[in-house]
Amino acid sequence: MKGMNRKKGLTLVIIGAVLWGISGTVSQKLFQQYHVNVNGLVTIRLLVAGVLLLGMQSFRSTRSHVFGVWRNKWSALRLVIFGLLGMLAVQYTYMASIKHGNAAVATLLQYLAPVMIILYLLLRRQTVFSRHDAVTVLLALMGCFLLLTNGSVSNLSVPPVAVVWGLLSGLALAFYTLYSVPLLAQFDSQVIVGWAMIIGGVALSLIHPPWQIDFSSFSPLAYMYLLFVIVFGTMIAFWFYIESLQSLSPKETSLFSSLEPLAAVLTTVFWLKEPFGIFQWGGTLCIFGMILLLAFQKKPSSKAEKVVETNYNEKSDVG
Repeated sequence: MKGMNRKKGLTLVIIGAVLWGISGTVSQKLFQQYHVNVNGLVTIRLLVAGVLLLGMQSFRSTRSHVFGVWRNKWSALRLVIFGLLGMLAVQYTYMASIKHGNAAVATLLQYLAPVMIILYLLLRRQTVFSRHDAVTVLLALMGCFLLLTNGSVSNLSVPPVAVVWGLLSGLALAFYTLYSVPLLAQFDSQVIVGWAMIIGGVALSLIHPPWQIDFSSFSPLAYMYLLFVIVFGTMIAFWFYIESLQSLSPKETSLFSSLEPLAAVLTTVFWLKEPFGIFQWGGTLCIFGMILLLAFQKKPSSKAEKVVETNYNEKSDVG
């Protein structure tokens, strides 16, 4: 029985990570071919996925958490801030980076968040700079340089605006990770993420109401792409990841979740035919090396490493 549960957990985390990665590439398809507005896609994605997650949670043993998070003023205020500056910021900046660049670069830039957390805690003097931190930062910087320049400092492989949005996505994910820790310690992660999605979606609806989205140019295939991004690339991907934690260790789930950027890179290159130079592949390997280094690290000794580990153990849908 234990072996069967482990196989189930491995299957769930692999499918969830791959769905996360592919959803970014499918979003790029919607932007490029169907000229979908970033605001509209993020709004619909957050609202629908958030409602579905909370709906699923209402059938679980911890269903009391669905509204319990609002009974305390502290947790309610923190949840609103998390929904606006965490969830909405991560989703919007990530999608904007894809819109102006491509899913591969956007996903890899977002995975720089652990390095940003380490640097933030160093500036706050809450940790010391270890050899492990040095290697992690070095791999991230080298990977970022090769990925964005493709070996030539005279021009970027993607437009500068895509780089800015991608780095902001990593920064938003770093905030998302640090700020969510007290909430995740008190309430079910599915509840926190579900409400955060709804809060972010409602806030963005005030700027870009979903009923004003023009679907006239959508073909049946475009609707299938949209459905995939919302249901499979958001709600199911997150649900599978959380379920995998029931039979796998956090280290194992964090390791297999690194399939997300791999799926994004491969589908961007081979499905959308985006050019990817030899130096960009080298940069991709550096960032994967950073991810694997974090996944295989020994028991965290510093606060920076503990927070970074939390980032991978409590990963929610940001991609």
